[in-house]
Amino acid sequence: MYIKGIIDRIKFPFRKEKELYSCFYKILGFYPSDIHYYKQAIHHKSSSYKKEGSWINNERLEFLGDAILDAIISDVVFQHFKGKREGFLTNTRSKIVQRETLNKVAVEIKLDKLIISSTHSHSHNSYIYGNAFEALIGAIYLDKGYIYCKRFVERRILKRLINIDKLAYKEVNFKSKLIEWGQKKHIEICFDLIEESKEDTCTPIFITQARIGDFIGGTGRGYSKKESQQIAAQNALKLIKDSPNLFISTNQEDQIENSTD
Repeated sequence: MYIKGIIDRIKFPFRKEKELYSCFYKILGFYPSDIHYYKQAIHHKSSSYKKEGSWINNERLEFLGDAILDAIISDVVFQHFKGKREGFLTNTRSKIVQRETLNKVAVEIKLDKLIISSTHSHSHNSYIYGNAFEALIGAIYLDKGYIYCKRFVERRILKRLINIDKLAYKEVNFKSKLIEWGQKKHIEICFDLIEESKEDTCTPIFITQARIGDFIGGTGRGYSKKESQQIAAQNALKLIKDSPNLFISTNQEDQIENSTD
């Protein structure tokens, strides 16, 4: 009985590891070579653990995955929409990589079930799913390289879960979202047209700044005033997410991220 207990304790971690490999295989379509990257990808900062003097969570992988995902989606969108202007391509990429889309993708592939977090309610912190998805992309990149990342995004995400054409022409009102956020936080939001010019082809160009209180929140360049305002608002929302301390106290950071996702 004593020996059986020892054997069970030895086999238990192995079984858990095997289950984790199996879970990632179902998500990725391939087995990880180095499972440690993927373990880190599912560790939210609220459940950080210390290893060799450093706190481990998925924030660094999220940073890396964000850049890799941007590159992949830029490539895909560029190839898919032949002859479309830069503004259209930029907006389409933004719609694909925005938190709302990535959150849904993470849930669809059941990545949300693997996230290790001490946050009490994921329903009020749903941005952690999108963050974990970006961290997963970072893990794939470090484990397998760019080609595997691109293949995973194209075959397992875009082909199965996202209709690029439908999403590209879906209207997303970033200006309204920014104004709504300002009203909730009692911060004045203004849009200033700072430049109006023409390209060599005589096509009009508009540049707008979105002001958040006393800060320049974002600048947008478009072929109409409306487009430039939308891009400015989109960039302002990204600034709010990336640098919440510019606008509000630290203890309200989570509320900001939820309102901008």
